[in-house]
Amino acid sequence: MPVLGVDGWRGAWVGALLDGRSVSLLALPDAAAVLAVPDVDLVAIDMPIGLSEDGVRACDVEARRLLVGAGSSVFPAPLRPVLACADYRTACEVSRAASGKALSVQAWNLVPAIRSLDDALGDPPTDRVVEVHPELAFRALEPGVRDRKGSARGTVQRLRALRAVMQVEAALADAPAGTPMVDALDACAAAWSAQRLADGRGECVGDGRTDTRGRPMRISW
Repeated sequence: MPVLGVDGWRGAWVGALLDGRSVSLLALPDAAAVLAVPDVDLVAIDMPIGLSEDGVRACDVEARRLLVGAGSSVFPAPLRPVLACADYRTACEVSRAASGKALSVQAWNLVPAIRSLDDALGDPPTDRVVEVHPELAFRALEPGVRDRKGSARGTVQRLRALRAVMQVEAALADAPAGTPMVDALDACAAAWSAQRLADGRGECVGDGRTDTRGRPMRISW
Protein backbone atom coordinates (compact mmCIF):
# COMPACT_ATOMS: atom_id res chain seq x y z
CA MET A 1 0.00 0.00 0.00
CA PRO A 2 1.30 3.54 -0.73
CA VAL A 3 2.71 5.78 1.98
CA LEU A 4 2.72 9.57 2.22
CA GLY A 5 5.56 11.91 3.17
CA VAL A 6 4.63 15.51 3.99
CA ASP A 7 6.47 18.80 4.39
CA GLY A 8 5.13 22.27 5.20
CA TRP A 9 4.85 24.66 2.25
CA ARG A 10 3.73 28.33 2.44
CA GLY A 11 0.96 27.78 4.94
CA ALA A 12 -0.05 24.56 3.19
CA TRP A 13 1.63 21.20 2.60
CA VAL A 14 3.44 19.31 -0.12
CA GLY A 15 2.97 15.55 -0.09
CA ALA A 16 5.00 12.79 -1.72
CA LEU A 17 2.90 9.69 -2.41
CA LEU A 18 5.27 6.72 -2.65
CA ASP A 19 4.29 3.31 -4.01
CA GLY A 20 7.30 1.07 -4.58
CA ARG A 21 9.72 3.26 -6.55
CA SER A 22 6.96 5.39 -8.07
CA VAL A 23 6.41 8.74 -6.37
CA SER A 24 4.11 11.68 -7.13
CA LEU A 25 3.98 15.12 -5.55
CA LEU A 26 0.74 16.62 -4.26
CA ALA A 27 -0.28 20.13 -3.18
CA LEU A 28 -2.41 19.78 -0.04
CA PRO A 29 -4.17 22.90 1.31
CA ASP A 30 -4.39 21.96 4.99
CA ALA A 31 -3.75 19.25 7.55
CA ALA A 32 -7.23 17.82 7.09
CA ALA A 33 -6.45 17.29 3.40
CA VAL A 34 -3.19 15.57 4.35
CA LEU A 35 -5.02 13.08 6.55
CA ALA A 36 -7.74 12.59 3.93
CA VAL A 37 -5.42 11.28 1.17
CA PRO A 38 -7.03 7.89 0.46
CA ASP A 39 -5.54 4.39 0.59
CA VAL A 40 -2.37 5.38 2.46
CA ASP A 41 -0.76 2.95 4.88
CA LEU A 42 1.21 5.53 6.88
CA VAL A 43 1.72 9.32 6.89
CA ALA A 44 5.15 10.70 7.84
CA ILE A 45 5.14 14.43 8.43
CA ASP A 46 7.96 16.88 9.08
CA MET A 47 6.24 18.70 11.93
CA PRO A 48 6.23 18.29 15.73
CA ILE A 49 3.35 16.11 16.94
CA GLY A 50 3.96 15.15 20.58
CA LEU A 51 4.53 18.37 22.55
CA SER A 52 6.04 18.88 25.98
CA GLU A 53 4.28 20.95 28.64
CA ASP A 54 7.37 22.30 30.34
CA GLY A 55 10.71 21.53 28.72
CA VAL A 56 12.83 20.44 25.78
CA ARG A 57 11.86 17.18 24.10
CA ALA A 58 14.47 14.44 24.34
CA CYS A 59 13.92 13.58 20.67
CA ASP A 60 14.97 17.10 19.59
CA VAL A 61 18.15 16.87 21.65
CA GLU A 62 19.02 13.44 20.26
CA ALA A 63 18.23 14.44 16.67
CA ARG A 64 20.56 17.44 16.91
CA ARG A 65 23.28 15.19 18.29
CA LEU A 66 22.93 12.78 15.37
CA LEU A 67 22.94 15.55 12.75
CA VAL A 68 26.56 16.61 13.13
CA GLY A 69 27.01 19.84 11.17
CA ALA A 70 23.26 20.25 10.62
CA GLY A 71 21.87 20.22 14.15
CA SER A 72 20.47 23.72 13.70
CA SER A 73 17.91 22.25 11.28
CA VAL A 74 16.13 20.77 14.32
CA PHE A 75 14.18 23.62 15.93
CA PRO A 76 13.14 23.04 19.55
CA ALA A 77 9.43 22.24 19.41
CA PRO A 78 7.13 24.77 21.08
CA LEU A 79 5.46 23.78 24.33
CA ARG A 80 1.88 22.61 24.06
CA PRO A 81 0.49 25.64 26.01
CA VAL A 82 1.97 27.90 23.30
CA LEU A 83 -0.61 26.60 20.79
CA ALA A 84 -3.24 28.66 22.59
CA CYS A 85 -1.28 31.93 22.24
CA ALA A 86 -2.35 34.59 19.74
CA ASP A 87 0.95 36.46 19.38
CA TYR A 88 4.68 35.95 19.74
CA ARG A 89 5.07 38.07 22.86
CA THR A 90 2.46 36.07 24.75
CA ALA A 91 3.99 32.83 23.50
CA CYS A 92 7.38 33.86 24.86
CA GLU A 93 5.86 34.72 28.24
CA VAL A 94 4.05 31.37 28.43
CA SER A 95 7.15 29.47 27.33
CA ARG A 96 9.41 31.31 29.78
CA ALA A 97 7.01 30.73 32.69
CA ALA A 98 6.82 26.99 31.96
CA SER A 99 10.40 26.23 30.97
CA GLY A 100 12.57 29.23 31.83
CA LYS A 101 13.22 29.90 28.13
CA ALA A 102 11.57 32.15 25.58
CA LEU A 103 10.30 30.73 22.30
CA SER A 104 12.46 31.10 19.20
CA VAL A 105 11.06 32.99 16.22
CA GLN A 106 11.55 29.88 14.08
CA ALA A 107 9.45 27.78 16.45
CA TRP A 108 6.75 30.47 16.63
CA ASN A 109 6.53 30.52 12.83
CA LEU A 110 5.69 26.80 12.96
CA VAL A 111 2.90 27.21 15.50
CA PRO A 112 0.01 27.72 13.00
CA ALA A 113 0.96 24.51 11.15
CA ILE A 114 1.49 22.57 14.39
CA ARG A 115 -1.86 23.80 15.73
CA SER A 116 -3.71 22.85 12.54
CA LEU A 117 -2.14 19.38 12.54
CA ASP A 118 -2.92 18.91 16.23
CA ASP A 119 -6.56 19.84 15.61
CA ALA A 120 -6.83 17.57 12.57
CA LEU A 121 -5.34 14.58 14.41
CA GLY A 122 -7.99 14.81 17.11
CA ASP A 123 -8.39 12.04 19.70
CA PRO A 124 -7.58 9.28 20.38
CA PRO A 125 -3.95 9.20 19.17
CA THR A 126 -3.24 7.31 15.96
CA ASP A 127 -0.10 5.41 15.04
CA ARG A 128 -0.90 5.98 11.36
CA VAL A 129 0.67 9.47 11.49
CA VAL A 130 4.28 9.87 12.63
CA GLU A 131 6.71 12.75 13.06
CA VAL A 132 9.86 12.60 10.95
CA HIS A 133 12.81 14.83 10.09
CA PRO A 134 14.08 14.82 6.47
CA GLU A 135 17.73 15.39 7.39
CA LEU A 136 17.77 12.20 9.46
CA ALA A 137 16.38 10.36 6.44
CA PHE A 138 18.97 11.85 4.08
CA ARG A 139 21.82 10.94 6.43
CA ALA A 140 20.50 7.38 6.66
CA LEU A 141 20.17 7.17 2.89
CA GLU A 142 23.60 8.64 2.20
CA PRO A 143 26.02 9.77 4.94
CA GLY A 144 27.65 12.08 2.38
CA VAL A 145 24.63 14.41 2.39
CA ARG A 146 26.33 17.22 4.26
CA ASP A 147 25.92 20.47 2.36
CA ARG A 148 23.12 22.89 3.15
CA LYS A 149 19.80 22.10 1.51
CA GLY A 150 18.95 24.64 -1.16
CA SER A 151 22.60 25.02 -2.15
CA ALA A 152 23.72 23.58 -5.48
CA ARG A 153 25.86 20.90 -3.83
CA GLY A 154 23.26 20.09 -1.22
CA THR A 155 20.51 19.73 -3.83
CA VAL A 156 22.57 17.33 -5.95
CA GLN A 157 23.52 15.28 -2.87
CA ARG A 158 19.87 14.89 -1.91
CA LEU A 159 18.78 14.06 -5.46
CA ARG A 160 21.41 11.33 -5.71
CA ALA A 161 20.36 9.86 -2.38
CA LEU A 162 16.68 9.76 -3.36
CA ARG A 163 17.38 8.45 -6.87
CA ALA A 164 18.57 5.19 -5.32
CA VAL A 165 15.16 4.48 -3.76
CA MET A 166 12.54 6.22 -5.94
CA GLN A 167 11.90 7.84 -9.31
CA VAL A 168 12.43 11.31 -7.93
CA GLU A 169 13.15 13.12 -11.22
CA ALA A 170 9.82 12.00 -12.69
CA ALA A 171 8.03 13.30 -9.61
CA LEU A 172 9.80 16.66 -9.82
CA ALA A 173 8.98 16.99 -13.52
CA ASP A 174 5.26 16.63 -12.73
CA ALA A 175 5.25 18.59 -9.45
CA PRO A 176 2.43 21.07 -8.79
CA ALA A 177 3.30 24.49 -10.18
CA GLY A 178 5.46 26.57 -7.88
CA THR A 179 6.55 23.71 -5.61
CA PRO A 180 9.97 24.65 -4.17
CA MET A 181 12.73 22.12 -4.75
CA VAL A 182 13.66 22.05 -1.04
CA ASP A 183 10.14 21.18 0.10
CA ALA A 184 9.66 18.61 -2.66
CA LEU A 185 12.86 16.78 -1.74
CA ASP A 186 12.03 16.93 1.98
CA ALA A 187 8.59 15.43 1.30
CA CYS A 188 10.23 12.63 -0.70
CA ALA A 189 12.65 11.94 2.16
CA ALA A 190 9.69 11.83 4.54
CA ALA A 191 7.98 9.35 2.22
CA TRP A 192 11.06 7.10 2.27
CA SER A 193 10.93 7.23 6.08
CA ALA A 194 7.23 6.34 5.96
CA GLN A 195 7.99 3.29 3.82
CA ARG A 196 10.74 2.12 6.17
CA LEU A 197 8.46 2.53 9.16
CA ALA A 198 5.57 0.75 7.45
CA ASP A 199 7.92 -2.14 6.66
CA GLY A 200 9.11 -2.33 10.27
CA ARG A 201 12.64 -1.15 9.42
CA GLY A 202 12.42 2.36 10.82
CA GLU A 203 14.43 4.02 13.56
CA CYS A 204 13.52 6.71 16.06
CA VAL A 205 14.84 8.95 18.82
CA GLY A 206 13.04 9.91 21.99
CA ASP A 207 12.66 8.82 25.60
CA GLY A 208 9.39 6.92 25.21
CA ARG A 209 7.27 9.65 26.76
CA THR A 210 3.89 10.79 25.44
CA ASP A 211 2.34 14.22 25.82
CA THR A 212 -0.90 15.16 27.57
CA ARG A 213 -2.90 14.19 24.48
CA GLY A 214 -1.23 10.79 24.35
CA ARG A 215 0.94 11.64 21.36
CA PRO A 216 4.48 10.18 21.37
CA MET A 217 7.32 12.67 21.66
CA ARG A 218 9.64 11.03 19.14
CA ILE A 219 11.17 11.63 15.74
CA SER A 220 11.37 8.71 13.33
CA TRP A 221 13.05 7.95 10.01
